[in-house]
Amino acid sequence: MPVRPLDSVAPLATSPLASKFAVTHLWLPVALGLPVFTLLMGFGGDQWVADHLFRLEGGHWALQDAWVTRTVVHKAGKWLSTAAALVAILLCFHHWRKGRDHTLRWALLYVVIAMALGTGVISLLKSLVPMECPWDLLRYGGHQPFIGLFTARPAGMAAQACFPAGHASAGYAWLSLYFFALLWRPSWRWAGLWIGLGTGLVFGVSQQLRGAHFLSHDVATALICWLLSLGLYLIVKRVLARRQLDRPHRQEANA
Repeated sequence: MPVRPLDSVAPLATSPLASKFAVTHLWLPVALGLPVFTLLMGFGGDQWVADHLFRLEGGHWALQDAWVTRTVVHKAGKWLSTAAALVAILLCFHHWRKGRDHTLRWALLYVVIAMALGTGVISLLKSLVPMECPWDLLRYGGHQPFIGLFTARPAGMAAQACFPAGHASAGYAWLSLYFFALLWRPSWRWAGLWIGLGTGLVFGVSQQLRGAHFLSHDVATALICWLLSLGLYLIVKRVLARRQLDRPHRQEANA
């Protein structure tokens, strides 16, 4: 006589958190990102990278005010990302007013909200977490001692807003394009992923070369933006699925 499997095992097999999608999009990024962040922030990896950059630039942050890093990548890059976000807002507004592709409507709305969420959460964290930039530290010609993320700060020490990486968030927030493609054109997802990663890396590395951030700041920003984009994608996907299920009922009611 065959034995029925225990009912308690079934939810584990069908749990969304145990799905292949969850493994590749949630658990794998976390499993990679958290150890790397810990090695950089807690075990001297940040200082090792920054020390090499500082020496390569001649013992001072030679690229802090360089035209390429400050004007092109920092200022122009920020405006370019902002302009792209405005285009996304205009497209979203247009398709919600006149567009017929319901999936595209929600996908565009997703990008707009994901961009605001990613950059907004990073900005909020920067305002709440006191941490110095490399260029502020005595080790790199500044005037402040290094205080770790989880170390109590001396009373009266002025707080600096250098964690996570704000400018890099204007690039890593575009990781949402990967999920935008999953919603609307799945074959475009890798292009969306590389746009977000590439932009974030350019913005992040440029700021590291200026002495504005440690590498761990960028790792944290990338991981936060990815997880926020993922969470919002799951919400929008569920909304779309419910609308598709309700559509036949609405059509029957209107018939």
